Amino acid sequence: MNYLYIGVAGGLGAICRYIIGIFLAPQSTFPFSTLLVNWIGCFVLSFILSRTERFSLKLRLALGTGFLGSFTTFSAFSMETIQLIEQAHILLAMLYLASSIIGSILLTNLAWKKEVDE
Repeated sequence: MNYLYIGVAGGLGAICRYIIGIFLAPQSTFPFSTLLVNWIGCFVLSFILSRTERFSLKLRLALGTGFLGSFTTFSAFSMETIQLIEQAHILLAMLYLASSIIGSILLTNLAWKKEVDE
Protein backbone atom coordinates (compact mmCIF):
# COMPACT_ATOMS: atom_id res chain seq x y z
CA MET A 1 0.00 0.00 0.00
CA ASN A 2 2.96 2.34 0.59
CA TYR A 3 3.69 2.17 -3.15
CA LEU A 4 0.28 3.65 -3.86
CA TYR A 5 0.83 6.59 -1.50
CA ILE A 6 4.26 7.27 -2.96
CA GLY A 7 3.00 6.96 -6.53
CA VAL A 8 0.00 9.25 -6.13
CA ALA A 9 2.00 11.85 -4.22
CA GLY A 10 4.81 11.56 -6.77
CA GLY A 11 2.41 12.29 -9.59
CA LEU A 12 1.13 15.36 -7.76
CA GLY A 13 4.68 16.54 -7.07
CA ALA A 14 5.62 16.22 -10.74
CA ILE A 15 2.53 18.17 -11.79
CA CYS A 16 3.28 20.94 -9.29
CA ARG A 17 6.89 21.10 -10.51
CA TYR A 18 5.68 21.43 -14.10
CA ILE A 19 3.18 24.18 -13.24
CA ILE A 20 5.80 26.21 -11.38
CA GLY A 21 8.10 25.87 -14.39
CA ILE A 22 5.39 27.25 -16.67
CA PHE A 23 4.51 30.26 -14.53
CA LEU A 24 7.85 31.27 -13.03
CA ALA A 25 10.07 33.03 -15.57
CA PRO A 26 9.80 30.47 -18.41
CA GLN A 27 11.80 32.69 -20.80
CA SER A 28 14.54 33.63 -18.32
CA THR A 29 18.14 32.56 -18.82
CA PHE A 30 18.42 31.92 -15.08
CA PRO A 31 16.61 28.72 -13.92
CA PHE A 32 14.48 30.34 -11.20
CA SER A 33 11.85 27.58 -11.13
CA THR A 34 14.33 24.78 -10.41
CA LEU A 35 16.03 26.87 -7.75
CA LEU A 36 12.68 27.61 -6.09
CA VAL A 37 11.39 24.03 -6.08
CA ASN A 38 14.68 22.71 -4.73
CA TRP A 39 14.69 25.32 -1.95
CA ILE A 40 11.07 24.51 -1.07
CA GLY A 41 11.86 20.79 -1.11
CA CYS A 42 14.82 21.21 1.25
CA PHE A 43 12.77 23.24 3.69
CA VAL A 44 9.71 20.96 3.68
CA LEU A 45 11.68 17.69 3.86
CA SER A 46 13.75 19.00 6.77
CA PHE A 47 10.60 20.17 8.52
CA ILE A 48 8.93 16.77 8.12
CA LEU A 49 11.93 14.61 9.03
CA SER A 50 12.79 16.61 12.13
CA ARG A 51 9.25 16.21 13.44
CA THR A 52 8.73 12.50 12.90
CA GLU A 53 6.51 12.16 15.94
CA ARG A 54 3.90 14.39 14.28
CA PHE A 55 3.78 12.53 10.98
CA SER A 56 2.88 8.91 10.29
CA LEU A 57 5.17 6.69 8.24
CA LYS A 58 2.67 6.72 5.37
CA LEU A 59 2.53 10.50 5.34
CA ARG A 60 6.34 10.79 5.52
CA LEU A 61 6.69 8.35 2.61
CA ALA A 62 4.02 10.09 0.55
CA LEU A 63 5.36 13.61 1.17
CA GLY A 64 9.09 12.91 1.40
CA THR A 65 9.68 10.14 -1.11
CA GLY A 66 6.67 10.69 -3.35
CA PHE A 67 5.75 14.35 -3.58
CA LEU A 68 9.11 15.96 -2.78
CA GLY A 69 11.05 13.28 -4.61
CA SER A 70 9.34 14.18 -7.87
CA PHE A 71 8.89 17.88 -7.07
CA THR A 72 12.59 18.59 -6.54
CA THR A 73 15.10 17.88 -9.24
CA PHE A 74 18.85 17.46 -8.98
CA SER A 75 19.08 16.30 -12.58
CA ALA A 76 17.53 19.53 -13.91
CA PHE A 77 19.85 21.54 -11.63
CA SER A 78 22.87 19.73 -13.08
CA MET A 79 21.68 20.02 -16.68
CA GLU A 80 20.81 23.71 -16.35
CA THR A 81 24.22 24.45 -14.86
CA ILE A 82 25.95 22.77 -17.82
CA GLN A 83 23.69 24.64 -20.27
CA LEU A 84 24.56 27.98 -18.66
CA ILE A 85 28.27 27.13 -18.98
CA GLU A 86 27.89 26.02 -22.61
CA GLN A 87 26.05 29.27 -23.41
CA ALA A 88 29.00 31.21 -21.92
CA HIS A 89 26.94 32.42 -18.93
CA ILE A 90 29.73 31.49 -16.54
CA LEU A 91 28.83 34.04 -13.84
CA LEU A 92 25.18 32.96 -13.92
CA ALA A 93 26.25 29.31 -13.65
CA MET A 94 28.41 30.10 -10.62
CA LEU A 95 25.59 32.15 -9.06
CA TYR A 96 23.18 29.27 -9.69
CA LEU A 97 25.56 26.74 -8.14
CA ALA A 98 26.25 28.89 -5.08
CA SER A 99 22.63 29.92 -4.50
CA SER A 100 21.41 26.35 -4.94
CA ILE A 101 23.88 24.82 -2.52
CA ILE A 102 24.05 27.58 0.09
CA GLY A 103 20.32 28.36 -0.07
CA SER A 104 19.37 24.69 0.25
CA ILE A 105 21.60 24.19 3.28
CA LEU A 106 20.34 27.37 4.95
CA LEU A 107 16.68 26.46 4.35
CA THR A 108 17.25 22.91 5.56
CA ASN A 109 18.79 24.27 8.74
CA LEU A 110 16.01 26.84 9.16
CA ALA A 111 13.32 24.16 8.98
CA TRP A 112 15.13 21.62 11.16
CA LYS A 113 13.57 21.33 14.60
CA LYS A 114 16.04 22.37 17.20
CA GLU A 115 15.94 20.49 20.48
CA VAL A 116 15.03 22.85 23.29
CA ASP A 117 16.29 22.12 26.79
CA GLU A 118 13.49 22.30 29.30
